[in-house]
Amino acid sequence: MDNSRTSARSLANQYLESGEPLGWFEELYDGVQGDPAGIPWADCVPNPNLTDWLELRSDDSIGRRALVVGCGLGDDAEFLAQRGYQVTAFDVSGTAIEWCRRRFPDSQVDYVERDLFAPVTVWEGQFDFVFEAYTLQVLPEDLQHSAIEKIADFVAPCGTLLVISRGREQSDDPGSMPWPLTREQITQFRNHGLHETQFEDYWDQEDPPVRRFRVTFRRAENQVA
Repeated sequence: MDNSRTSARSLANQYLESGEPLGWFEELYDGVQGDPAGIPWADCVPNPNLTDWLELRSDDSIGRRALVVGCGLGDDAEFLAQRGYQVTAFDVSGTAIEWCRRRFPDSQVDYVERDLFAPVTVWEGQFDFVFEAYTLQVLPEDLQHSAIEKIADFVAPCGTLLVISRGREQSDDPGSMPWPLTREQITQFRNHGLHETQFEDYWDQEDPPVRRFRVTFRRAENQVA
């Protein structure tokens, strides 16, 4: 296991034990002092599971509004902007957001420091495409239900939600953070006005390979969050 993941797990556990399950994100980003190698999920390239998914779809992105949940260092947001989306990207870590702005000083992306669990009514039902990758799997299970509801609320009528996570069976040991999700956990989005259009269960190209779930949801035309 690489040192960055070990450090992140230790930090997350400290905050979980103190009753602040989100506080460790800011400390992690601030503590690495601008070195992306200290962020275990920061590859500084767009998520290949996102890029592959978009390559298989028609280019209807021009002018459509997109939201990136837990944007980290901004590579996925920038990729979507290059595809023609009007992108808003948020993260609970102010340091991460400032890092994005430094990395991409001429960016068209609207980078916002925001807690997913804080009320953001102005965003409800406003995004044609919402992208969530790896945020749910680093949240304790008692927060996942609320997070799923909040994320679903961002999707506009006729909008799409794409969720990517590590995957496991219900009977598998979830192990340590990041906790792989089960199909039953991900499909809770169907309880919040979305219908599942595609569920992909596959092994990625990492070394060693990681089991991934890539799930697409849609909101009906006449349905609001």
